[in-house]
Amino acid sequence: MTPAQIKLKRTESILLELIPEALSSLNDNRLHELNIIDVKCSRGRSDAKVYIDPATFTDEEKDTYIKLLKKARPVIEDHCLKDQGWFRCPKLTFEFDEVFQTSQNIEELFKKISKETK
Repeated sequence: MTPAQIKLKRTESILLELIPEALSSLNDNRLHELNIIDVKCSRGRSDAKVYIDPATFTDEEKDTYIKLLKKARPVIEDHCLKDQGWFRCPKLTFEFDEVFQTSQNIEELFKKISKETK
């Protein structure tokens, strides 16, 4: 691993710890229940995608949460800056992680296929 990759992974792991902490400090209780699954930074660490567990949220609820997180983004970034003493924080974008649900759907399809072939 190169030093740049190590810095990138370190930044991602720090953000993975700090973002839930920042969400819990906000006044909106709805944001307290969100589970952050992963954080992926860009190569230059100027942008970061924050992946949220979709759990059992409907599409309308997901849209509401994304809007709330967009409004709270400056506060979350400021919390990360102050906690780590960084010069600048990556610009955070939030999205729900649908990979787990997609993999479950694929597994269900494989189960159906195996039942049909028996």
